[in-house]
Amino acid sequence: MAFEPGQRGQFVSQINVTPLVDVMLVLLVIFMVTAPIIQQGVQVALPKVKAEALPGKEEQFVVSITRDKEIYLNDTRMSAADLTEKLAAISRERPDRQVFIRADEQVPYGEVIRTMAAIKAAGIENVGMVTQPQPEASAPAAANDHNGGKPAQ
Repeated sequence: MAFEPGQRGQFVSQINVTPLVDVMLVLLVIFMVTAPIIQQGVQVALPKVKAEALPGKEEQFVVSITRDKEIYLNDTRMSAADLTEKLAAISRERPDRQVFIRADEQVPYGEVIRTMAAIKAAGIENVGMVTQPQPEASAPAAANDHNGGKPAQ
């Protein structure tokens, strides 16, 4: 509360919103900085490829395969049989559901295929692979490798 000059003894009934605005701006900056850092799921080293991202519509089911060949559905660890059972129940409710696979680049190809087979056995036909975008700086170097190290003509 503040006093107006010349009116001693009377209160001014106005709220000073400046401290509230300051706090809100600080919170906004904090959320803007921390939002990209927060990442859902199990940590795996994804392979880097050049491809466009698919548009997402609703809650996605992500099957992650770690370097130790552990399988996770979103954040829940399970076996391949449990994965098939859980996804079969989901498929009965919504047969058009899509499942994404995030596999560590060190996981053998056969393990990824076995996991895809478990997903297909559950009746889910839409299976996508999650990768990291390839940095633009290394794209020309990759193109040169196909020509025996010689620049493309």
